[in-house]
Amino acid sequence: MEQVTLYPLKFEPIYQYRIWGGRRLENLLSKPLPPKDPIGEAWILSDRDDQPSKITDGKLKGKTIKWLMENAPEKLMGKFANKFKRFPLLLKFLDCQQVLSVQVHPSDQLTKYIPAGESGKTEAWVVLETGNKAIIYAGLKPGTTEQKLRDKLKEHKVADELAHFRPENGDSVLIKAGTVHTLGDVVVFEVQENSDVTYRLYDWDRVDEKTGKPRDLQVEEALACIDFNKIDIKPVTPIIKSEIPVQREVMIQNEHFDLCRIIGGLPFMVGKATVPHVLVCVDGKGDLEYNSDFYSLKKGDVMLLPASVGACPFVPKGEITLLELALPESS
Repeated sequence: MEQVTLYPLKFEPIYQYRIWGGRRLENLLSKPLPPKDPIGEAWILSDRDDQPSKITDGKLKGKTIKWLMENAPEKLMGKFANKFKRFPLLLKFLDCQQVLSVQVHPSDQLTKYIPAGESGKTEAWVVLETGNKAIIYAGLKPGTTEQKLRDKLKEHKVADELAHFRPENGDSVLIKAGTVHTLGDVVVFEVQENSDVTYRLYDWDRVDEKTGKPRDLQVEEALACIDFNKIDIKPVTPIIKSEIPVQREVMIQNEHFDLCRIIGGLPFMVGKATVPHVLVCVDGKGDLEYNSDFYSLKKGDVMLLPASVGACPFVPKGEITLLELALPESS
């Protein structure tokens, strides 16, 4: 194993064509979008075998997060080095120009519906931009049963059984595995378990212009994975933990990830010794200081702070809004 010295790491976004995507990620990320195609996702931190994120700066430029997990697991993951074979979170920005398919992800317990090497998928969104038709469907309406859903599928009226709300900028929404969900006309940040298991229940009868065909549905698998007790999901109310020198809010906490939001213009600390943290800048810019060097972070950037880096001061250049992600230490 190589002797690898780690530092604050930035990654290149990986753009994904999606039938429901648009062009609004141009307003968030500096890397040009592929021409013409609707781009629905930017994978900003991905340890997937087929599309691993690449480091953009420093001595490790061009190396992937997969390479880091294989060659410097203790320095990268600290106390979690023996727990995870790949980085356990997948981070994205989504441009949902149209409404996504109505879908569900299995829980970790439903092993029958999880391919080898994958896990269940709990995820969360932070709303960054809303359009005139912005909508989030999250959970079922009270009283919805499997038979009601089957009947609505035949009538092409599945939305009749879905709870929904109009999102506002800054909302955070937790979508636990087993929750029926979809969203449209929004730009969001998404954090999820590092899994790619999605079952489509309904896709609004649309046709993919590239193939001339509807996308595949997995109705039976989706119905089997739905938790019918997950109803009428609303945005999570943030908990303010401190207001000096900046406002720190706990947005989401569960067994898979902790998500906090930092808002302010004065210097503050980020990261922690012995565990990795991830910073995602959603507005403004600033510099992180580590070993007398400065690492810039601006709107749309993601920065991974390896466990070996520990806590660092962050100096905003004006007002900044920063998301900070951590793995729960009780996990």
